Amino acid sequence: MGNNQMLCSDPETGEIRRFLNGPIACEVTGLTFSPDNKAMFVGIQHPGEDLAPSHFPDGGNSIPRSSVIVITREDGGIVGA
Repeated sequence: MGNNQMLCSDPETGEIRRFLNGPIACEVTGLTFSPDNKAMFVGIQHPGEDLAPSHFPDGGNSIPRSSVIVITREDGGIVGA
C-alpha cells in the first residue's frame, strides 16, 4: 500500500492535486471540518503496520499511533478556499 494520500480536485477544470501524504502503511480517513471551516480534521489509522521503518505495534523509541490531525491555513482563512 505504501503511503496513503488525500487528493483534491477542481470540478471546473478537472485538475487533481495531492493534498497530503500519510505515514507508511496508514489509512487516511475520517475527513470533517470545524463549523467555521477554518480547521479540517483527518484521521490517520494504523500507521506503519508490517512495514519498516515504523516500530508500530511492537514498540521502540518512536511508536506511531492512530491519530487525528488538524489542518489550518497559515493566514487563518477557510480551508479549501
